Amino acid sequence: MASVYLGIDLGTSGVKAAVVDDRGAVLAQASAPLCVSRPQTSWSEQDPEDWWSAAEAAVLALPVELRAGVRGIGLAGQMHGATLLGEDDRPLRAAILWNDGRSFAQCAELEAAEPASHAITGNLAMPGFTAPKLAWIRQNEPQVFDRVRSVLLPKDYLRFRMTGDKASDLSDSAGTLWLDCARRDWSDLMLAATGLDRSHMPRLHEGSEITGRLRPEVARRWGIGQVPVAAGAGDNAAAAAGVGVIADGDALLSLGTSGVIFVATGSFRPNPDRAVHAFCHCLPGMWHQMSVHLSAASCIDWAASVLGISDAASFFALAETAGAGGEELWLPYLSGERTPHNDPQVRGAFLHLGNETDKGRLAAAVLEGVAFAHADGLAALREAGTAVEELGVVGGGARSAHWGAILSAVLGVRLRYFAGGEVGPALGAAKLAMMAVDGASAGEACTRAPTLRVIEPDRALAERLAPKLQRFRRAYPAIRDL
Repeated sequence: MASVYLGIDLGTSGVKAAVVDDRGAVLAQASAPLCVSRPQTSWSEQDPEDWWSAAEAAVLALPVELRAGVRGIGLAGQMHGATLLGEDDRPLRAAILWNDGRSFAQCAELEAAEPASHAITGNLAMPGFTAPKLAWIRQNEPQVFDRVRSVLLPKDYLRFRMTGDKASDLSDSAGTLWLDCARRDWSDLMLAATGLDRSHMPRLHEGSEITGRLRPEVARRWGIGQVPVAAGAGDNAAAAAGVGVIADGDALLSLGTSGVIFVATGSFRPNPDRAVHAFCHCLPGMWHQMSVHLSAASCIDWAASVLGISDAASFFALAETAGAGGEELWLPYLSGERTPHNDPQVRGAFLHLGNETDKGRLAAAVLEGVAFAHADGLAALREAGTAVEELGVVGGGARSAHWGAILSAVLGVRLRYFAGGEVGPALGAAKLAMMAVDGASAGEACTRAPTLRVIEPDRALAERLAPKLQRFRRAYPAIRDL
């Protein structure tokens, strides 16, 4: 039997586990769902214990014989979440997630407290990042802040439960706003600005380094040996590694709960003025830029639920039947927006509805609105000097070729759909485990996944949607001012 590796991806809506062979083929995958708690407007939280339960359920749903052959494990996960552990290493409260907007005021305070923050981190302070969340805790829940002994990112909480090690990788840690991204190390100045120091932080590793081994009791329960666990990556960097987006200029479109355009760079190229993210990649000596949109496939889930449509496949079919280019307009800001607006308070809106508007027209508008938001993000990346001619596509939204045609036309780039793209970060996490265990290079392990299909920009569709994109761009300041 070929060597096999396990990738575990802690997402927002669920945990995915995938077993991958030494050629990068996905042999089996399983998932377990998660729910998000929203106790107040703009809040978004999850219980870390739910992450662990879902991770165990996903792993145990994999075939027993494949689990027994696993040689290493890699982790990927939703970024930015603040998991706060006390003296007993138990969570002090629910984790505050990446799409939580409560710490908007603390962002300005943090940048005032450390005027060099843009130069150090290469990023604007945004409510999604981890540091502003701790500043909010410090001000609003001082009794919790005083008890904080460790701050872990979501996937790294799973690592702690798996191995007992408090460790993280550089790609995920870059999204905390505590990392000096150019130096690939914690910034003492940024930590001090939130009343913390290095003792609160996990050890830093490159994504393909081993951070520990599976605890004996976990190994027995999972039917896996006490195998090494690799540092892994934040979800987008892991997805990029999974499909071979590892060289300078390689680019990826991720259509998960959030939407991301990810461009690998051979040097650190920040552009904070346009809310472009500049982070470390999960591979040594590499960085990446991202435009981030807080709602992508989550818009489909929300709209399908509100419209009484049974599932995403039915939603896509309804939108395709309605056709693209109607009058209805959707602004996809259900959780606020990052690139290019950095506005956690703006909310979504349907505009230009008429008596003729039906479910199909609304569904079509949702697909177009998310595409328009990505056009804003791509424009911000191009303003930073990044050239993008082709995007590899991963994530749940990759299932719809109709949506792909809209995205390709609006963005003006070729879309390449990869085998295994729906597994996304779990595939990349498994490949990082392969590198950690076997010593394989990035070029050997993170090879390009096979192409399933290619979508070229449709010029006629682009011309039909261009006026609507301009209306979309005029609509944001109007609803912001409301």
